[in-house]
Amino acid sequence: MSDCLKLANLLFPDIHETPEELMEKTFPARNLKQGAAVTRFAPSPTGFLHIGGVFASMAAERTAHLSDGVCILRIEDTDKKREMDDGVSIIVNGLADFGIRFDEGVHADGSESGDYGPYTQSKRRYPYHVFCKALVEKGLAYPCFCTAERLSEIRAEQEKNNVTPGYWGEYTEQCRNRSIEEIEELIKQGVPYVVRVKSPGKVGGRVKFRDIIRGDIEMEENFVDVVLLKSDGIPTYHFAHIVDDTLMRVTHVTRGEEWIASAPIHLQLFWLCGLKAPKYAHVPSIMKEDGGGKRKLSKRKDPEAAVSYFVEEGYPADAVMEYLLTIANSNFEDWRRQNKTAHYTTFPFALNKMSPSGALFDLAKLQSVSGTVISLMTAEQVLESVLAWAERYDKQLYDVLSADKQKALSIFSVDRGGNKPRKDIAKWNEVRAYISYFYDELREQSGEVLEIAAADQKAIIEKYLTVYSPDHDKDTWFATIKGMCEGLGFCPDVKQYKADPTGFKGHVGDVSSVIRVAVTGRKNTPDLHAVMTIMGKETVCARLNEYLERI
Repeated sequence: MSDCLKLANLLFPDIHETPEELMEKTFPARNLKQGAAVTRFAPSPTGFLHIGGVFASMAAERTAHLSDGVCILRIEDTDKKREMDDGVSIIVNGLADFGIRFDEGVHADGSESGDYGPYTQSKRRYPYHVFCKALVEKGLAYPCFCTAERLSEIRAEQEKNNVTPGYWGEYTEQCRNRSIEEIEELIKQGVPYVVRVKSPGKVGGRVKFRDIIRGDIEMEENFVDVVLLKSDGIPTYHFAHIVDDTLMRVTHVTRGEEWIASAPIHLQLFWLCGLKAPKYAHVPSIMKEDGGGKRKLSKRKDPEAAVSYFVEEGYPADAVMEYLLTIANSNFEDWRRQNKTAHYTTFPFALNKMSPSGALFDLAKLQSVSGTVISLMTAEQVLESVLAWAERYDKQLYDVLSADKQKALSIFSVDRGGNKPRKDIAKWNEVRAYISYFYDELREQSGEVLEIAAADQKAIIEKYLTVYSPDHDKDTWFATIKGMCEGLGFCPDVKQYKADPTGFKGHVGDVSSVIRVAVTGRKNTPDLHAVMTIMGKETVCARLNEYLERI
């Protein structure tokens, strides 16, 4: 028996299966059509879901589902120091809020579904040990007994000599060259150890690979003996994702561009394990303008970095996804103009059309996109969405709308539909202000001021109270207001007024503005006749008389 095989059996006495046997018996090839992509989103349960995570997961989910493939949610929890108790539920629920749909993986309660699990890395110790034992058998991995103090000494020596930091070259010789007897004795003594790869890389060596988004990339190859298994037997991210992506049959890896630096390590590990690497797509970071320059969206500085921000503000999930698609693929907006009512999931998203430069996040643009999305919703969809949001974040608004849902539907129906629907609402936390004048419980004192003499305003209101009827249709209602004009010194025709403004105090629009402000407290509202119809005679007359008292 060779020393390598002896060492493998010494380190992994309970492993009797090869990677090939494991793949054939437990993780067989998927039965998918040719060209179907298998993707994954693999966050750590740290309790914070970044909007960049939604961006990357959207890229993974769209790539899989547009090809009739499979999208996996895998939880990478090998770093227990950063893990939060409810970290998984925050991630799962946060992604669900934005319609990111996974076919396999972890659920909010920690349960899992799918045939290629477990999907939580800390539950997958056995497969990692199978692959690691195979590397040891081939002489491509070894136990390292260096203490933290020894590693610190190495770092200090490397800094002093101004050489590349890391565990490589002459610094590895002590552990690389230990005899099987020496290793066995150290293990018997209970000396802790990690398992490292025996990197074949050389200083100055190069590695080339093709990134779907960035094209051909050439970098210095890995020459460091990176850790595969930590002293507790848990793998590092570098090794874990190699095994997981292989066993889960992942074909495309979409991940943040910060992982480009680690690509040489990962490609080397795939090669040493005799495995085919998936296609990589390193998604650009979400950026923000700052002081004339651009920087990464920061969870410390920017509230919009957290996915929870968009939920709490009340942006519809579809609006956020539509906006992310505008910064993901530059042809999305042209597609949207040609497909005004199509759902965003029918857009032919493509990884190779993503820009390699940072994606600039613009809240004003999101606001515009969201306003358009909401404007195309039915009144029923708006009410359902507002109620769902308000139940969590504005209990008073929820109670008011729930008390008379038919009235609420009537409010949200005003000026909805048609070729040019109004875009007054861009997120659900704007609804209270938008509808407040309909409800005494929500109404606030008006701060609107009209440039019309108080005496004329008084005369307009007094006259209107004598002719107002809640039974008037829209045409009769407007004709009634026009009929008031001449007796009050206002022009009933706007064009006539513009031709000779000196002959009148104002025009019919000014008269209706006085009524509008008196009834709603606003200079700008949706169709005033519809608004007054919803309010009803009692409220309209009360508001008009109240306004008279104030002026």
